Amino acid sequence: MTPPPAATARLDRASLPLPEKKPATLPAPARADRPFRGIALILASTVFLGTSDATSKYLSGTLPSIEIAWIRFLVFALIMVPAMLPGSPVFALRTSRLGLQGMRGAALLGSSLLFISGLRFLPIAEASATSFIAPLFVTALSIFFLGENVGVRRWLATAVGLIGVLIILRPGTSAFHIAAFFPVVSAFAWACTLVMTRMLSGKEATVTTMAYSSIVGFGILSALVPFVWVTPSWHDILFGILIGVSSTAGQWIVVLAFRYAGASVLAPFSYTQLLWVSILGFLVFGELPDIWTVTGAAFIVASGLYTAHRERVRRSQLLLVPAEPSPNP
Repeated sequence: MTPPPAATARLDRASLPLPEKKPATLPAPARADRPFRGIALILASTVFLGTSDATSKYLSGTLPSIEIAWIRFLVFALIMVPAMLPGSPVFALRTSRLGLQGMRGAALLGSSLLFISGLRFLPIAEASATSFIAPLFVTALSIFFLGENVGVRRWLATAVGLIGVLIILRPGTSAFHIAAFFPVVSAFAWACTLVMTRMLSGKEATVTTMAYSSIVGFGILSALVPFVWVTPSWHDILFGILIGVSSTAGQWIVVLAFRYAGASVLAPFSYTQLLWVSILGFLVFGELPDIWTVTGAAFIVASGLYTAHRERVRRSQLLLVPAEPSPNP
């Protein structure tokens, strides 16, 4: 148990030497207020995550969604094995936030599994554009869990993004597919993942967060995959490895990005993933986004860009007033 500040001060002044005590957890670098670095990292992560999504859609034609996700998390867990071995110089399973780590891992798994399920039935550009409703959820969740202030203009921008999603989905028309709900629910799970990432950043090492995400995801999927198992070919295995490596790299970069900026700042820039999946969708599947998808995506991107603009305005205004303690130390 951590002593109160007064007790800590008395211990610091004590004349008797105290035995050296190893830290209970890996040191986590403190959060740095460097939004442009965070934005650059988010932009880089979209390349890896877009590659993972396109490969997942390709495999969905031969393997069940649960099995694709299981291969993905298996590779993820194998990459993180050094962080799980006691005695390893990078051992990272010591944590003071086990519950939050577990919830983040479950949210990440839910987002991945639901999105892969939607890819089986939807064009990749449509599924990806729909999933970018996540920043709308992040905006709302950031108020309650991160203590971030969201003004009226940003709420209006969020409403514009929601209109864009409705344009893509076209509920009530013959073009609507029930599978469109998969990327929507996936987006909510991803928003929860992002918010919990921000809650952990600066308090837990990146490798700790990644290790627990791999353990939780692989553990849950290992219990489910026997019920849907289809023996994969070597071709499927190789593409499954690509999914695991690219998604792990993307997730790692996302965790790093949230060390430098808040959720409401970074979320809009994830929209650039639409560019990569549209290109891959055309090159691999011969899919071209229809006018509804392009129009809806334009609404979503405009919403995100305006949100980013309002955040920059807010930050510049804060520089003109005395600083106040951050709600997220």
